[in-house]
Amino acid sequence: MIADVGAYLVFFTVIASTYALVCVGLNVHWGYTGLFNVGVAGFVAIGAYTSAILTAGTSADRVAGLTWPIAVGWIAAAVSAGVVALGVGLITLRLRHDYLAIATFGIAVTIQLLATNLVKLTGGPFGVHGIPRPFAGTVASPLARNVVYLVLVVALVAAIYAAVERLVRSPWGRVLRGLREDEAAAAALGKSPAAFRLQAFVIGAMVMGLAGAVYAHFVGFVAPEDFLPILTFQAWTMLVVGGVGNNRGAMAGAVLVWALWSASGATLSALLPQAMQARGAALQTVLIGVVLVVALLVRPRGILGEEAVVSRHARVEAAAPR
Repeated sequence: MIADVGAYLVFFTVIASTYALVCVGLNVHWGYTGLFNVGVAGFVAIGAYTSAILTAGTSADRVAGLTWPIAVGWIAAAVSAGVVALGVGLITLRLRHDYLAIATFGIAVTIQLLATNLVKLTGGPFGVHGIPRPFAGTVASPLARNVVYLVLVVALVAAIYAAVERLVRSPWGRVLRGLREDEAAAAALGKSPAAFRLQAFVIGAMVMGLAGAVYAHFVGFVAPEDFLPILTFQAWTMLVVGGVGNNRGAMAGAVLVWALWSASGATLSALLPQAMQARGAALQTVLIGVVLVVALLVRPRGILGEEAVVSRHARVEAAAPR
């Protein structure tokens, strides 16, 4: 029993950490730049499929089977998601608010359709199997392999968090906030709104692509059904509940909402008969929607709201004697 609980906690933490990466990337888009990206699932899918195709072994159903190192696959996942975001951003970032949301949602649906229909590359609806896991050959026990993977993922999340925090607290990050609050004022100071929005869009998408690769190598299998629009809905709920504009809040929201999602799924599966399991999945979505509404009413800024970022020069001036 204790071993089963430990195994589930490891599984839960790895998936929650993956969602935390997705939320950090979404926070760069929405929390700091104000980009209403509803195509999160598409960028996660790009990263997952890129790393899976590059690192998995040969298959009779697919053309690719390059068996590249996993580290190369993860880097390629982030780069490919960033390249796609660059192309998408050049076309769509002139749109605003709901128009941008519609465009990015359409792109995510297109990516899923491509994954479903490019059978020779992605395996089509059957997906990509046999995705390797780091250190799998050196650790015999399944639980030990999961623990090793958990340590690796937690270290990766910590590194990405530190890097993004350094970016958003730099002058570059302050420009993003300025664009979010008053684009005309930022442009009047000589900043290029289009360039900064595009940079933020690419960086956030790269983090999402990396999250997709982390998920793929943990599960060992990816298929188009893993990247439905519900993934985008979950990521947005996690970010809003945790705190928009705060990376620690984004990660806390990922853990909390994933815990609610997992607990509700287990409860509904235990209570509902087999014939009503599909309705139970719909009830899960309703529950998360209710959680989002309650969070917006009770704590609109989330668990950890956005912090005021003060420059070093301003802190020195504030501390100086009058």
